[in-house]
Amino acid sequence: MRRLNHLVLYFFVCMWIISVSSSFVFAVTGEVEKSFSSPGLCPTGLTFDGKYLWCCDRKTDMIYKVNPEDGKLVDSLPSPGYRPLGLTWDGKFLWNVDASEEEYLIYQIDPQTGVAVKTIWSPCDRPEGLAWDGKYLWIVDDGSNQIHQISTEDGTTIKTIPSPSYQPCGLTYDGRYLWVSDRIADKIYMITPDRGDVILFFDTPNAYARGLAWDGIYLWNVDYQSDQVYKIKIGDQRTFSRTDEKEEFLEYSNQVRNYGPGVVKDLDIYLAIPQNLPNQELLSEIEYFPKPTDFLTDKWGQKVAHYKFHNLEGIQFVSVGMRVKARLYKVRYFIFPEKVGELKDIPEEIRRKYLTDDAKYSISDPFIQRSVKQAIGDETNPYWIARKIFNYVIDHMEYELAGGWNIAPTVLKRGSGSCSEYSFVYIAMCRAAGLPARYAGSVVIRGDDASADDVFHRWVEVYLPNYGWIPVDPSGGDRTTPAGQANAFGNLNNRYLITTIGGGGSEYLEWSYNSNEKWTSLGKCKVYAEHIGEWSPLKSTDETD
Repeated sequence: MRRLNHLVLYFFVCMWIISVSSSFVFAVTGEVEKSFSSPGLCPTGLTFDGKYLWCCDRKTDMIYKVNPEDGKLVDSLPSPGYRPLGLTWDGKFLWNVDASEEEYLIYQIDPQTGVAVKTIWSPCDRPEGLAWDGKYLWIVDDGSNQIHQISTEDGTTIKTIPSPSYQPCGLTYDGRYLWVSDRIADKIYMITPDRGDVILFFDTPNAYARGLAWDGIYLWNVDYQSDQVYKIKIGDQRTFSRTDEKEEFLEYSNQVRNYGPGVVKDLDIYLAIPQNLPNQELLSEIEYFPKPTDFLTDKWGQKVAHYKFHNLEGIQFVSVGMRVKARLYKVRYFIFPEKVGELKDIPEEIRRKYLTDDAKYSISDPFIQRSVKQAIGDETNPYWIARKIFNYVIDHMEYELAGGWNIAPTVLKRGSGSCSEYSFVYIAMCRAAGLPARYAGSVVIRGDDASADDVFHRWVEVYLPNYGWIPVDPSGGDRTTPAGQANAFGNLNNRYLITTIGGGGSEYLEWSYNSNEKWTSLGKCKVYAEHIGEWSPLKSTDETD
């Protein structure tokens, strides 16, 4: 009996450990720890004084003191104005921006007495969030989509940076970064106070995120639509999230025609074989048509299905391909630059493999070397090396699909290129800076889930110690807002089935991705190759099988 009791106890302890471990492992930045009702029905600003939350309400014209443990009201005081919005704490006083009757004022309030001990003018006529950085105030300008750092003496603007997107609302400072909520994009952004670069972002807990507060560990958000206050996890153990799951069926074909009149003596076709990756899961075995001659692996570790044909006469047609069922995800990485290791922490095998030069990169070219120095200066943090090169490339290039793949120095001097050429430039500059980089190639869902792709897409992955391989799409970074640019760094949509991971020229795929063909010929031959991916939602595909 005693042995049985011990076994039962052991079982429950194991189950408890698994439960606790699972909840810990699956926690991720942006998840809500807890929530409670806001003290008013029209909450706007939010701040934290080291012990309590303060929340202002534009309907009651009150500022409420709230216990963050249980959401209970501790105290309240009247707002100095009639439309209180942003709220922040400077260590001794509350600051509240008010936008009533076209008098856009910022009040310094004694929380003990409720007396407004100082009043300054707001530098903008559509103020929203307010934050304190230890010396200056920061204020969100919803009209110009800017964020201003201002003096507490008279409201003089010290610095102005762009807001992440078009409807900025809440604002807080965590000692290193600013956090900004957007009520239309339904996102919360972590941005640098020097340039406004978006480092990471996540979906808001609800539909109208307004005030933000930082308590030293957690981010707090008050939502105007749900009238809830949310405690949000930041910097948890899991480094990325997977959302927006969908299941798709892809039929990828590589067709080769010999228009003659000569003979194609030998034809080799190579299909890059997709694998399970953070953004994709294969739901069944890949179906090949016809059966490949054999399977090969290139020097980068890329697996390919190989087809061999002989003596294709004029007007002869060959078609091969694969059918793939996959679950695709939107992947979002949460990278905190100060948590990234050093270049010396990168495994030797990765450095040896992905710091080498290759024909398309020319990393020793003087122009590439000068460009890297201009981009990163004396930067040593791998995240900022990758990010500064990303900023440099999108500042010096524009997207142009002109055909052909030139080498990186030529493309950068020209200032325009395709996604592949952007990738060659970015990889060349990263490797020249000592940061391992490689490329990913994919078939793309073009708009509707039932669609065809014959253009395809390639981007880059950089290796960040403590995080691993991170997607960076330099051609996708050509956007007008910091949020749009950040979406191309550490984020991947659920439109891509990655087939190819390559470091450079391959003995089978060469510089292509998805598939490639090689041939020898006798006599005059005009050879034409076509590659196409046809997509269907998996449910619809199953119904027609």
